[in-house]
Amino acid sequence: EVQLQASGGGLVQAGGSLRLSCAASGFTFGDYYIGWFRQAPGKEREGISYISTLDDSTVYTASVKDRFTISADNAKNTVSLQMNGLKPEDTAVYYCAAVLDPPILASDLPQYADYWGQGTQVTVSS
Repeated sequence: EVQLQASGGGLVQAGGSLRLSCAASGFTFGDYYIGWFRQAPGKEREGISYISTLDDSTVYTASVKDRFTISADNAKNTVSLQMNGLKPEDTAVYYCAAVLDPPILASDLPQYADYWGQGTQVTVSS
């Protein structure tokens, strides 16, 4: 059974930081790109970033570049998203996803995701 378990969300003030983690199981980790997308209330899903589990190359959407950092631990089948400089507009449910054939743009990640799990809520207060 494929599982992508996201954790680490919470409530933080604007300018603060959070670190999300994704624990993957049930598939061959090294065959997939792993990424994150988010969905705010009343809005469409938005891809944020993804990473190659083969060479650690990364792609970010413009709105989070230079604030968020994605990383992978192949030994533990986990991917983390370090989020710094959080803004109220970052408030959303964040989902971890596995993609076999990734999009060119990180923002398109939701349309290409093969698997995703339950999300974790991130709330940024102003």
